[in-house]
Amino acid sequence: MIETKYGKIEGLDRGSYVEYRGIPYALPPVGALRWRPPQETEPWEGVYQATDFRNMCMQGFHLSPPFDRDFYCDPAADTRPMSEDCLYLHLWVPKAGEGPLPVAMWIHGGAFLGGWSSEREFDGAGYCARGVILCSVEYRCNAFGFLAHPWLSAEDPDGRSGNYGILDQIAALRWLRENIAAFGGDPENITVFGQSAGAMSTQTLVSSPLTEGMIAHAILQSGGSYGTGLHTDMTLREAEEYGKIYTDILGVKSLEELRACPAEKLLAAVEPFNMKTIVNGKLRLIPINDGHVLTDGYFALMDQGKLRNVPYLLGSTRDDILTTPENRGPGSPLYDGVIAFGKKQAELGRAPCWLYYFTRDLPGDSYGAWHSCELWYSFDTLERCWRPWEERDFALRDRIMGYWTNFMKTGDPNGPGLPAWSAATAQDGNLLELC
Repeated sequence: MIETKYGKIEGLDRGSYVEYRGIPYALPPVGALRWRPPQETEPWEGVYQATDFRNMCMQGFHLSPPFDRDFYCDPAADTRPMSEDCLYLHLWVPKAGEGPLPVAMWIHGGAFLGGWSSEREFDGAGYCARGVILCSVEYRCNAFGFLAHPWLSAEDPDGRSGNYGILDQIAALRWLRENIAAFGGDPENITVFGQSAGAMSTQTLVSSPLTEGMIAHAILQSGGSYGTGLHTDMTLREAEEYGKIYTDILGVKSLEELRACPAEKLLAAVEPFNMKTIVNGKLRLIPINDGHVLTDGYFALMDQGKLRNVPYLLGSTRDDILTTPENRGPGSPLYDGVIAFGKKQAELGRAPCWLYYFTRDLPGDSYGAWHSCELWYSFDTLERCWRPWEERDFALRDRIMGYWTNFMKTGDPNGPGLPAWSAATAQDGNLLELC
């Protein structure tokens, strides 16, 4: 039984740790709260039973290899109900530990179009076993989380729209800061980490003035970069123009009509919107430079020294997104962007960065070291996967979990029993191969 700012919570006793599922960190963004910043949740009477995962964000569900066989092999069993009422977080908390425990807040990927925080590859048991509290967060995706439009900007007191999904993540981070001490966590030692769109979200959070003093460390898996990579700089005005295309597809003529649309109709318009607007793989329902969440482009903010001055751990996989057989390694946008990130931070005299390159070809098929494959290792969930793992895979998992949890505790991945890992310098990225 835990007493939080909002009331008492009871979770699931797992022996060495307690799991708290589906804790509301903001009010449901429905009705008049659709396309508005998240609002603080309200206190409850009695004991909140945090014993089941709640809804995932409204999203389309597309299966493609190798994700279909690994992460989404049984949609009927692996998914939960979809709803706009999705602003919940989940905690895995060790029972034992000396002093306040480090906390890690996980942001799932999914191209800002989908994904959810309890996918089969995610779990907090391995982190609890190593003395870290894990939090995973649901947030609004696609048009529900990232639609900008002149109608929405006109009703906002500051003339802004979009970035609702990022504001959700900030609200969850704020919830942790205010409540995690009751669970035995250290609100001054929160690591934010994510993969793909989750890593891009993490770079957004550490680039935002709204998170000042809230983040101790950050891990960016296949999404953090400088100079090249997955990021797209988009202004509010550009995003509003794309928003007009979305409302044209819907056939609505006013904000009142837009807000009155059923969630299913709003979701159905996302795919034709993407078909019409995505060029060269560049997504349009993404975080934007609105002068509030982001005040400039991602790389410009790094040039200005406005990235949070905290330790970073980041990297990519050998067959990552945007990688071709001809540009594996140098020349691949994420590979180059990771090294440039570390060198730039060192050049500016900032906190250290540790860079990695995951090159283990997963056994069982020919997809290699594909985008997202390291998640089985960095969540200690190899046993949940069908692949014919070898001893080297479990050893690699132990190294990765060791590096990640050491970093979450101290801001340095190095520790007893692990090969030494040097931080990047302005001259050398000191890339560590994980294989």
